[in-house]
Amino acid sequence: MTLVRAATTGFVAAAAFALGGCTTVTGPTPSDPLEGFNRTVFSFNETLDSALIKPVATGYQAVLPQFVRDRIGNFFDNFGDGWSAVNQLLQGKPSAALEMGLKFGVNTVFGFGGFVDVAGAGIERRREDFGQTLGRWGIGPGPYLVLPLFGPSTLRDTAALTLDWRATPEAFVDRRPERWGLAAVHVISVRASLLSTTRTIDEIAFDKYALIRDGYLARRRSLVYDGNPPEEPDADDSDASEPTPTK
Repeated sequence: MTLVRAATTGFVAAAAFALGGCTTVTGPTPSDPLEGFNRTVFSFNETLDSALIKPVATGYQAVLPQFVRDRIGNFFDNFGDGWSAVNQLLQGKPSAALEMGLKFGVNTVFGFGGFVDVAGAGIERRREDFGQTLGRWGIGPGPYLVLPLFGPSTLRDTAALTLDWRATPEAFVDRRPERWGLAAVHVISVRASLLSTTRTIDEIAFDKYALIRDGYLARRRSLVYDGNPPEEPDADDSDASEPTPTK
């Protein structure tokens, strides 16, 4: 995916998960054999966020009223609902796929292309991506990776990026200036909605890199198992593969 992945499944989402008490900062982990490289990339991404993305998102939040920001967020979320339905079907969850497909269809047709979440009150949003699908198929996460611009990932999630990208609105725009402009709006929209979360992390984190890493890995594991992951494997096997989730 584009920079959107950094905002939606990268450090801000992992930070929110960590703040919820679902993970704790740990020492060196076998899942992070490339820690030296990852910390360098993490520092680069942090610098970019501080110098460019965060200030723009702050201005975006200050200038646009909440109503407008909500409509923009709904538009991007609606595309995610359609892709979630596809992944739920691939994971052998037809009921969930039908529900998310219905949400996508109703909001697209009656919500002016998804700008209005008409189905919001009746159908809960359940996000799924192809990285989760690979996990449901029994493919382990592999080593933790921090990608330039993209943010936190794993080898498995990185392999899924191409297909995940095809499910964003930007992928349907042929002209590059418009495509990257839409991608920028997507990033800024999500980043603005999570400003308070990252502000809290900046205030409390002793080792922000470790917090984000542990939060991301725990969050992704939880998502693969629909919030009910099995016990962690032994340290020697923690970076190899995950048990195949029960469908």
